[in-house]
Amino acid sequence: MAKILIIEDDKFLRELMVRKLSQENFNVLEAVDGEEGIKKMKEIVPDLLLLDLILPGIDGFEVLSKIKEDPATASVPVVILSNLGQREDVERGLKLGAVDYLVKAHFTPNEIIEKVKTNLK
Repeated sequence: MAKILIIEDDKFLRELMVRKLSQENFNVLEAVDGEEGIKKMKEIVPDLLLLDLILPGIDGFEVLSKIKEDPATASVPVVILSNLGQREDVERGLKLGAVDYLVKAHFTPNEIIEKVKTNLK
């Protein structure tokens, strides 16, 4: 069973994604901010990380940098799920090592699940 970590401060969206991914038989863990997310990444080393960019404290770009610098977590595929849809944000996220970048407004939860499955293969 693949482990997915979601770092998302929006309670509604986080709970929705946890529910949807759990229904697809994923083992889902969650964090509400960057610091907690980095800590959990090191503890559990998930099979995939769903990462929001706008987080309290350390933002998602910083989280992504730290994950990619750490040999223990560097190989974990990171899918960014954010409201930041500017081209420079997308490019920055991909340059830092994300495998995919989804703008929240453009994807339904089911489409996000499909992207997760694609990026786990």
